[in-house]
Formats: sequence, structure tokens, C-alpha cells
Amino acid sequence: MSEKTAIVTGASSGIGTQIAKELSSRGYALVLVGRNEQKLSAVAKMLTTPATIIAADLSTKEGCQAVIDKTASLPVDVLINNAGFGLCGDLIDTDENAELEMIKTNIRAVYLLTKHFVRRFHSQNNGYILNVASSAGFLPGVHMAVYYATKSFVLRLSQAVCSELRRKKSRVHVSVLCPGPVDTNFSDRAHVHFLVPGMDSRRVARIAVNGLFRRKMVIIPGFLMKAAHVIERLLPERILTASSAMMQTPTAKKGDLQ
Repeated sequence: MSEKTAIVTGASSGIGTQIAKELSSRGYALVLVGRNEQKLSAVAKMLTTPATIIAADLSTKEGCQAVIDKTASLPVDVLINNAGFGLCGDLIDTDENAELEMIKTNIRAVYLLTKHFVRRFHSQNNGYILNVASSAGFLPGVHMAVYYATKSFVLRLSQAVCSELRRKKSRVHVSVLCPGPVDTNFSDRAHVHFLVPGMDSRRVARIAVNGLFRRKMVIIPGFLMKAAHVIERLLPERILTASSAMMQTPTAKKGDLQ
């Protein structure tokens, strides 16, 4: 493998695939992580640098540990925590098991991998971590309460750890990506239709990687989402909560997650 290696979770489609391609174009060897080995193999063939595939279920501790163990001897200095999914519907109606799996994937896996690689990168005095949250992390999510809450965890964890590292004058950096809707399969799997049109996933990936290497803490792609975030900070919680109910509506679509 090349001297530069990046791990991308949720690499089989969507933002994960595009970030892998962006990093490959910059000379990084890739470790592609996801549940579907066949899809990961297809992504690996798109890359211009070597790629290792790890088929793992990150909703389990064993899946997270597999990523840690299988990359222990590799020269990793970039971690992209992208794996995650959503589910639209009122809490009273949604499936408990699906939401628990979401919490394990969106929160526990991000926590476990971030903690391990922050320690590893700190010991080698170099490294970058990008945690993929969402603009949802800034808001209460009516009709997607659990998903929004998981992304709030990712956002606040990333901000705090980034600040801790800066206080230590560490060369390790943590960024958090907070996009609005993106043109991926996310909406189909989550059974949701967003009021705002999705951004191109390649553009989001390019903005994300640029922001990471520029050591930005919070990366918000697109003028519309940046403007919305500024406005959100001025509005009372009651209005924010009411407005979030209009941003997404349930659908009957089905599909795959990134």
C-alpha cells in the first residue's frame, strides 16, 4: 500500500463512495468498509489507488473491532466515519429494532472508531478524522426524532474532541460534515421526501475533503444550508421545532443505504 491510507466506512455508495474516489485521486490508498462485499468490490475497481475491503456490520461491536484489528498494521492517517442511516416516521409508529440498530450504527460505531483512532493518531502525532453528521444535527427532528438526535450526538462529539485536541496542540484534527439533503439512496431507505432538493454527492465529497484538510471544524456544504444555519441560530426553539416538521414527509419508497 501507499504511505497514505484512509479508512472510509459506509463506502459502498453515496457520499462514502464519492469521498473514497476523492481521496484516491489525491493519492490515498483506501480501506473500504461496509456490509456488502460485492458493492465494496465494485467501488474498489473505480479507484486509481490500491483498496482493501472489510465487510463488517458496524451496528455491532464485533464489526467495529474488526475494522480496528484489520487496519492495525496499515499506515492509516485518515478516518472517514460515514456509515449511518435514517428512518422517517413518528416515534409512536416507527420500529423499535430498526431505531436501535440506527443508534448503534450512527452513535456507537462513530464513538468507538473515533475514540480508537484519536488515540492512535495522537500517539503518531498526525491524522485526520471526518465524522459525517447532517444539518439535522442542529435541529429537533419532527417525524425523524431518533435520526436527528443521533446526528446531534455526532456533531457535538466531533466539536468537543476537535477542541480538546487543539488545547493539547495536537496535530490530529477532527472535522464534522453537516450537509443538507444529498442525492444518494438515503431517502429511499429512510422512506422520506425532503422539501429541499439534494446536492450532488460528488460536490459534497469534494467540499468535505477540502474542509477536512484545511482543518475546519464544522463543514456545511452549499450556500442554502449555510444560510439556513445562520437563520436557525436566530429563531426560538418553538419555531425551529415547528418548521422541522415541514422539511420532511414520509414516503413508501424502498432502497439501499450508503
